Amino acid sequence: MMFETQNFVKIAKRENNKKRNYLVVNALQGKHIPVKPSEAFSMFKELALKIKERYQDEKLLFIGFAETATAIGAAVASYCDTWYMHTTRETLENVKYIYFSEQHSHATEQKLVQDDIDKIKDTIDRIIFVEDEVTTGKTILNIIDILNKLYPQIKKYAVASLLNGMNDESIDVYKKRKIDLNYIVKTNHESYTQIAQQYAGDGMYITLDQLKAVGNIQYKMISINGCIDARRMVEIKQYNETIKKLFADIKKEICFAQYKSVLVLGTEEFMYPSFVVAEKIEKMALKVRFHATTRSPIEVSTEEMYPLHTRYELESLYDKKRKTFIYDLYKYDCVIVITDASKAKTQGLDTLLAALSVSGNKEIYVVQWL
Repeated sequence: MMFETQNFVKIAKRENNKKRNYLVVNALQGKHIPVKPSEAFSMFKELALKIKERYQDEKLLFIGFAETATAIGAAVASYCDTWYMHTTRETLENVKYIYFSEQHSHATEQKLVQDDIDKIKDTIDRIIFVEDEVTTGKTILNIIDILNKLYPQIKKYAVASLLNGMNDESIDVYKKRKIDLNYIVKTNHESYTQIAQQYAGDGMYITLDQLKAVGNIQYKMISINGCIDARRMVEIKQYNETIKKLFADIKKEICFAQYKSVLVLGTEEFMYPSFVVAEKIEKMALKVRFHATTRSPIEVSTEEMYPLHTRYELESLYDKKRKTFIYDLYKYDCVIVITDASKAKTQGLDTLLAALSVSGNKEIYVVQWL
């Protein structure tokens, strides 16, 4: 399938980020912009097929980057039937971490669970890092340098991304180090700073205080056991089997026949399981959209060409002190929030429910996967 760049590559304006004033928003990746699940998975599959063909005789570990590429990484790993884990900014108990920094980000600290890589260090041929877009490639080089020292037996590395915005100089660095670059679309960032500057940033900003004043919102909480956390390394086939069971359990609780349109929301790093559930609901011949809450503070604007128009400021379901955001909510017959945040009953959830309510949604389910 050919993906026309102008149809899904959008330039947004970062809020108060002096490192880089723009953000490339991929309208098909299912993070900031509501997307039809089947269209997103079609793009993920195209990337996966490139990888599968190129490395068909190798044992691979895919590592997705939090938070934007967690679903992309898991989807690509699924088509290749291999090991998967993603970086995280959350804190897990009783694990040893590998720490590194993410260039240009609003939240720079990234980490990987070292204990899990230790288990398979002698059995894999290559580690493939999965991103939504690679701009300079410096973040990935940082972690490869760290991994080279820890795991000299792992000789091969590669990158898989939906978009690649690297300039010739950055690409040459990768060529010299024999790190393969795999991507679907090449982007050119030369004009992106100027494009971002021209937007007025005059969209609708709904603040935390406004949402806290909304009051109690009616919703149904559904708790389902069996969660597998991809912040820890997972065998992708087993991961997908548990998500199938998650969907089966959700179907027991929600009568989809009464709805025509459904929004499924993921939360921050937790995207792939809810994305898969959204795709399965779409196959039931319903109009389904998926996107997720995010740490990214992006300006919104009224211009028609601008990708994001309304911003809701939230408390994180994972940490009440952390601000998160959701963009461009619309009215649906039914909204299903799927999260692995264990404290969702008491922290952060009220603001997300309020955002859904003020955008016209009345039938809301919150699925806690525990």
